[in-house]
Amino acid sequence: MTILADPMERALELARAAAEAGEVPVGAVIVDPETGEIVAEGANGPIHLNDPTAHAEIVALRAAAETLGNYRLTGLTMYVTLEPCAMCAGAISLARIGKLVFGACDPKGGAVIHGARFFDQPTCHWRPEVEQDEARGEAASALLKDFFKARRG
Repeated sequence: MTILADPMERALELARAAAEAGEVPVGAVIVDPETGEIVAEGANGPIHLNDPTAHAEIVALRAAAETLGNYRLTGLTMYVTLEPCAMCAGAISLARIGKLVFGACDPKGGAVIHGARFFDQPTCHWRPEVEQDEARGEAASALLKDFFKARRG
């Protein structure tokens, strides 16, 4: 396992790689906060993998569960460049992630502080601590804006 001083920077690197592959630029890294070791990481891959569920968060959660041999990822921290959607928030809850740190807000598709506010729902059985990395959020937002601007012509 690798130890990084700045997991969100690694998530941004993964997002840039996703963009280069033609995917929406989102990256996710799961870290053990006690050791600082990266347990797993993922980049958006729905197009390449022909899988509508292959969001960066889901890819990282699957890899972490495989690495640890357990679908419960209790106590780990996920860093993701974009506010998770409802599907990803649900998966984060089911995996029992201890803390979620996200970069850019997603007023249209986000479900953590926007939209459904998944973790605030009474049917949500596990709520991670949530933090927004506003400094890195600006870089993640710029990456997304540039990606979509290039596709609009």
